[in-house]
Amino acid sequence: MDSLHKGWFTEFSPDDLEKIKNTGNGQDKQLRSDGQEMGGAWPGQAFSLQVQEVLFHEKSQYQDVLVFKSETYGNVLVLDGIIQCTERDEFSYQEMLAHLPLFAHKDPKKVLIIGGGDGGILREVLKHKAVEKVTMCEIDQMVIDVSKKFLPHMSHGFSDPKLDLYVGDGFEFLKNHKNEFDVIITDSSDPVGPAESLFGESYYELLRDALNDTGILSSQGESFWLHLPLLQHLIAFNRRLFSKVQYASSPVSTYPSGSMGYLICGKQDHDLSVPARILDSAALKEMKLRYYNSEIHRAAFVLPQFVKEAFE
Repeated sequence: MDSLHKGWFTEFSPDDLEKIKNTGNGQDKQLRSDGQEMGGAWPGQAFSLQVQEVLFHEKSQYQDVLVFKSETYGNVLVLDGIIQCTERDEFSYQEMLAHLPLFAHKDPKKVLIIGGGDGGILREVLKHKAVEKVTMCEIDQMVIDVSKKFLPHMSHGFSDPKLDLYVGDGFEFLKNHKNEFDVIITDSSDPVGPAESLFGESYYELLRDALNDTGILSSQGESFWLHLPLLQHLIAFNRRLFSKVQYASSPVSTYPSGSMGYLICGKQDHDLSVPARILDSAALKEMKLRYYNSEIHRAAFVLPQFVKEAFE
């Protein structure tokens, strides 16, 4: 069975799909961090969307890139069989991953984005008037190109003069940038294959060193319903690297389990769940925010008891 079948796209856990296709036993598709195996991505479950039209489907140098028009979620970007965004609900993820660190910071001027080739995080960062420069590292030019063509509402920021775009490996980029950024945002795929490096301690050491003394980072933080051992590992080593480590979550309808987490770390010991700047209704409308607000910022850090205990 393929991901595209009889007018439907189905998102399988990568390890399950490998077994379904009889191309392996799933071991190569396990989540990993620092060499430790963390299980499958979302084994034993799948999510489907009805396809109206396939708009683009090619293999880039790095991954399989698919864009299709769905019946109910608009255009959908899929990388290596995993949904990255849909027009219907993308803002719920983009706004939280970007605005949690940006509003936790008192005055973010220089921002680095690792990944995020669809342009959604860039769009949100550019809504902050204080931001003077945005540097972005995306490894796959094809993702940028198809997003410009099929996701223009997300990708219009690529023409902004504040942007310095670097098409290449973010891990390598960080090695040459120290004490430079106010905020760093990692919008990565799951830690399967090459993306494993973005979930390891050495990567977070580079992030820490690239931040200035008041710097804050946010990273795509998987789901506590599916990836609790991985999150425990991430939080444990980041507590050795940063003065403050906190975890937030919010619903995102087309991500596995319907929820997404955000790992927020700061080099200063202050509560990142408290926004440094409060938005009134006029500011919310000016920034065209559809999900994030100051109350959601605080609430996102309130975790279920089993998750709190797991992170203690």
